[in-house]
Amino acid sequence: MTEERSVSPRKDASANFVDRNSARASLGGRGASLPRAARRSRLGALSHLLLLVGLAAAVPACEKGGAGAASASEDKHPLVGSPAPEFDLPAQSGGKRASLANAKGKVLLVDFWATWCGPCRASFPRYEELAQKLGDDVMIVGLSEDDEADGIAAFAKDTGATFTLAWDRDKRIAGAYKPSSMPTSFIVDRDGLVRFVHTGFRDGDESIIEKQIKSLLE
Repeated sequence: MTEERSVSPRKDASANFVDRNSARASLGGRGASLPRAARRSRLGALSHLLLLVGLAAAVPACEKGGAGAASASEDKHPLVGSPAPEFDLPAQSGGKRASLANAKGKVLLVDFWATWCGPCRASFPRYEELAQKLGDDVMIVGLSEDDEADGIAAFAKDTGATFTLAWDRDKRIAGAYKPSSMPTSFIVDRDGLVRFVHTGFRDGDESIIEKQIKSLLE
């Protein structure tokens, strides 16, 4: 007598369920579940991309062309004629702190820059000359938009800059000033109002900036 074996419907359904999930996974279907490590990798990559996009929107990259990059005065920048946004940061070079309060009663040049920016490197020796030439009535502060602060002191040494340099670690100060490129300098009068905005830097721009500063010293 032949023994007949019965197959459990529950086991059949379970097998079919596994088969369907296997098929979905192999086809990359919506029902496939990624391993936890893969999900973390994708989330990490997405977060990094969003961060880069946010930084690019807040602080556009230095224009190509080295020291010859385009430069211009921005008469229509939204801060012109308005109080300069406050900032107070520990100095990385050339002093103890970089702050708007330290420049009270003086004409202040706030420069947004980065160590990888060619025009920024060209501008620093010229700004140093201006600082020495114009004396104590003028203060120059450079705010670095680098991802790390490690190269700031070396950049100052390489370019001969003795004026105060600080690191805008979380890009909060750049978010308030809204520089359209790097370098961008904001010239603030004795009353704390932004009077001139200068984007980019090429040889000869220091003469324009000097005239703008002197007009606020009169």
